[in-house]
Formats: sequence, C-alpha cells, structure tokens
Amino acid sequence: MTFRGSTFDRHFDRRLKAAKAGLHLPSEDELLRGMAFFGDRLEDDIREYSSRLSRRIKKRGRVELLPLANCLDDLATEQSEDGIKSVEAALGTAEAVKGIQAEACRLRCQFYLAVFGDPQAAAAVASETASMAMRDFNESRGPRMLWRALAWSMLSRTLFSSRYAEIFHVPHPQHSLFRMLLNFEAEFESAILKARLTDEQTNKEAKEASAKKASRDDDIEYLLKDEAETKPAPNATVVVVPSIGNATTSEGKRVLGEFQEFVQRGLPLPAASDLSIPRTQLVSEFPWVASVADDILNRLVGGRHVYVRPTILVGPPGCGKTRFARRLIEELRIPYELVPCGGLSDSAVGGTARRWSSGEPSLAIMAVRRHECAGPAIILDEIEKVGTGRQNGNVHDVLIGLLEKETSSRWFDPYVEANCDLSHVSWLMTANEVGSVPAVMRDRCRILRFPEPGPDQLPFLAPRILERLYLETGHDPRWAAPIEGFEIAALANNWPGGSIRKLERLVEKLVEARERHWGRQ
Repeated sequence: MTFRGSTFDRHFDRRLKAAKAGLHLPSEDELLRGMAFFGDRLEDDIREYSSRLSRRIKKRGRVELLPLANCLDDLATEQSEDGIKSVEAALGTAEAVKGIQAEACRLRCQFYLAVFGDPQAAAAVASETASMAMRDFNESRGPRMLWRALAWSMLSRTLFSSRYAEIFHVPHPQHSLFRMLLNFEAEFESAILKARLTDEQTNKEAKEASAKKASRDDDIEYLLKDEAETKPAPNATVVVVPSIGNATTSEGKRVLGEFQEFVQRGLPLPAASDLSIPRTQLVSEFPWVASVADDILNRLVGGRHVYVRPTILVGPPGCGKTRFARRLIEELRIPYELVPCGGLSDSAVGGTARRWSSGEPSLAIMAVRRHECAGPAIILDEIEKVGTGRQNGNVHDVLIGLLEKETSSRWFDPYVEANCDLSHVSWLMTANEVGSVPAVMRDRCRILRFPEPGPDQLPFLAPRILERLYLETGHDPRWAAPIEGFEIAALANNWPGGSIRKLERLVEKLVEARERHWGRQ
C-alpha cells in the first residue's frame, strides 16, 4: 500500500507542476484534492476549461447543446460569477443528451463559485469532498480528505456570515479564501491526527490517501482533451450561371440580356448562424413538433452555410405543416419561394426551352435570380397533388434530378442552355400522404412524420389564433379580451385535437358570439 500511495503522490506532483506551468488542466477530483489551477490562476483555468468543453460539445452536432456551448464561449471570453451560473442553467437541457457528463461540469462550476466566495457553492464542495473522504475510507486510503472536507464546511459557514462575505466576496478572492481554507485544514488535521491511536498508524494512512483514484481522472481528461480549432470559413460564393448557351443567336442575346449580371458572378450562400435561436422560436410556436424541429436543425450543426437536404413533412391536413415549413426557413434566414403543387402538371418546374413563347427558366434558377442567392429554399406545398400525366412532362421526373447533388450541380437549364450549379438549393416539401409520390423520389428525400396537435395544445393555440384573427381584420390584437376558462372548455368540447383549420373556424365562431353578446349590451 505504501508503494501504491507513493506512486500516486509522484503522479499527483507531476501533474501539479504541469498544471502550474499551464500544461495540464486539472480534473474536478484533482481540484478537490488540492491541485493548483491551470496556469496557477483561476481565470486561466476557467478560460481553458470553457474553451475545451465548448469545442467538444460543438463537435457532437446536437442543437440541444448549442445554448450550453454559447454560455461556455461567453465564459471563456469573460470569467465571471454570472457567466458560471449561466453555464449551470444551460446544463439542464444538455444533460438529457446521452454521453454529456453534466454532473462533472456542474461540480466544476460549484468549485469555481466557491473560490469566488459563494457560501452555498462552498457548502456543495464540502459535501462532495466529504463523499470523497468516505470513499477513501472504504477503500483504505486514509483520512486526508476528511479534514479537507471539514475545512470546506468551516469556510462555507464563515462565508455565510455577512461580515466575512462582504470582505471576501470580491472578483479575485481565491488567495484570501485559500489561506483560510489551509488554516482550517491544518487545524482539523492536527486535531484528527492527535486522536489516532499512534502517530505511525496515522502517517501510514495519510500516505495511502489517494492510491486507487485514477479512472475518473482519465475519463475527464478524455472529455477535455485538446482538439484543433476549426477556423470559420470565409464568406463563400458560388457561380450558378457559368454561361449562356448559343449567345450569338437572337434568342441567345435576349436571354443573355436577362442574365447579364449573373453570368460568371459569384452569389452568396445563406450564412450559418446560432441554431439555438430558431429552435427556441419554433418550439415556442409549434410545441407539439419539437422533435421534428430538432431532427432538421441537428443536421445543420457545424455547417459553414445553411442547406436543408430534401425533406418531406408528412401529416394530416390542417396540422400546420406548411406554416411550420415557412417559419423554419424564415428563422434560418434563407430566402425562399412557396409553391402550391395543386396546379403543377408538367415539367415547367425544370424550365421551358427558350424557343417557345412560354419559355422561362427553371423554378430554381428564377429563385436564384430573384433573391440573388446561390442557395435559396423552395417549399413545395402538397407535393402529392401534382399531376401524374406525362404528355407535357412530369414534375416528379424533373425533381428527381434537382434533388440529387450529383445532377443538380450541373443542371442543364433548357432556357439558359447551360449547366447550372443548383446543388445548394434547399428543397422542403409537405404532403398529406406519400403513397402517390413515386418511390424513386421518396428514396431521395428524408420523410418526417408531422404530428397533429393534441387537446393539450388548445390553451396554447386558441389565444394565438385569436390574435391572428384580429391582425387579419386590421385590429390591434391587444384590444382582444383574453380567452376565458369557460370559452376554452367550450372549444375543447368541439375540438379534441387534430386540424388547426377546424380550430380556427371554432375561434372565429367564438369571436362572432362575443360580438353578438357585446352588441346586445
């Protein structure tokens, strides 16, 4: 036991020197056992820990983790008690993701706050240290952590006193606090050692104090290991229209005049942004489809630019698919076109030859030209309602090529008569059912089931619908009387969930009933 204890001590001393030199970021266990901060400064330790953990989290590619990553980035920039508390608050959502060691991060935040002079955090550290001391006893590793736990408890009690809190609760209190902590520890150590049977037994147990503790240290080291920073990419541009085919003919000259400013011109792509903001907004507007929003947004994490792969939202009529699709694209700040598919019956979506009087570019090229963006979004509403005849071509047949990166990157537009790069265009579709959609097209799309809102969403939906009705009639929604409990009950008796359109009609009737009632008064 003596050999193993001395081996641990030598290992601890090497890491202590490396930590002071800024070469080793101590784990939570090592901090509790008395190891110095990274670079021997609290601020450096906070900065290093926050930046490393933020990089690890971002590489997970989960939108639920972005609020925590943002808080860690802020803390790495400015080391403050408020920043640490923000990280603690963000852990509530992050800990639901499998593999995130939220408890370790929460313990480290408590340690930081304790060193800042927070008495409650010091009490939490005392509790954790006491648990560590108990584990040491059970593993015959000696009582060293016992007097450290008692010292933290005494420090916490001291900080709770307003007189000491006013003295030590300052931006950089660690030196004064650590002096107090070491004094308390020395006093408790002396008292405990005197109570032991013999000095020899006590010294032996003290030297064996951390012999078996290494696995958790290694786990934390793995979580926080250094990774290369990913430098943000410069604002990229894409040449969508490289040339105009047959530009010397009369028709070619006319088309060249239309596209003169786009030929060989690099157009911007939609810039990536903080995805936690659109997620928060979408979940607040569509709480019954949070899983759908997460499914789409998770695939965008880490991207340099925003591109939504071909997706079909499938759900019953009136469940909010179209509105969700539109709001999703708006929140992602992608310029878009919303196209109802009920009137589409030919291949015009892929463009019409310029030799015809009705000749025009493909739908995607027109969106690129209109928004001057290489990656606009096109929302095809009710894709299952397009015509299936092939006399003048078929929409599905055209879309198959546009949905594939390989073919869309060199899409031959019959109006432009050149291979155009449409590979950055996002395609988002809605459908009541996909049975009539060709299998070859379904194979190229991600199909997400869009659930109906349940009766539990009624208290949320009804006030929003009422507000929208007032806006549509040109009235200020703030003048609308809030929906009363008995009105919610009446709506619930007639709307068990399902189509939002049906609920909108019921709310319209409610407004009419209100107006008739007020008119009689």
